[in-house]
Amino acid sequence: MSHEPPSECSAPPRAGVRGGNTGFSLVELLVVLAVISIVAGIVVPIVVQARMRANEGAAIASMSAIRTAQSAFASTCARGGFAQSLDDLARPPAGTTESFISKPFGANGVSQSGYVANVSPDVGATIITPAASTCNASSADAMSSYFAERHPIGIGVTGERSFAIATSGTIYFRDDGAIIAPGLAGASALR
Repeated sequence: MSHEPPSECSAPPRAGVRGGNTGFSLVELLVVLAVISIVAGIVVPIVVQARMRANEGAAIASMSAIRTAQSAFASTCARGGFAQSLDDLARPPAGTTESFISKPFGANGVSQSGYVANVSPDVGATIITPAASTCNASSADAMSSYFAERHPIGIGVTGERSFAIATSGTIYFRDDGAIIAPGLAGASALR
């Protein structure tokens, strides 16, 4: 029996395994960055559009909440008159802690979900109930009609359309996102 010294067997290199260098080459890093940039360029606008649509949905829902709050205020607190501001809708009636509208909308000019909210008297509104005679000691007289609007903080960034509602209960919008004024000039009914 002859004993041969063990030979060093060298296996062929495996695909994808490098010798002592385990890092990425500059070309590989640039390819990865290019792919990430392309994917981000496709995904970011989609995410921004989805966020704006969600903000617009929240703005429309808040118009319905304001309509409900105004109806409750008029029938239970102001003898048929409507609040002139979100501030007055946020005041609870004497002896209770529940206001007519939820906390996010406690004052005119409040920003929520990318939109600013305001309530005011509508064109031609007259006094129905003096402020001191309302059940929540409103800061302003209760009027014969109201107007509420929501407009995007940044047009094309937080929303594209503006929304409004008046005493009739119909929600209106403007495609250009401009603030809708009492009287609803330039606005169309939302279907």
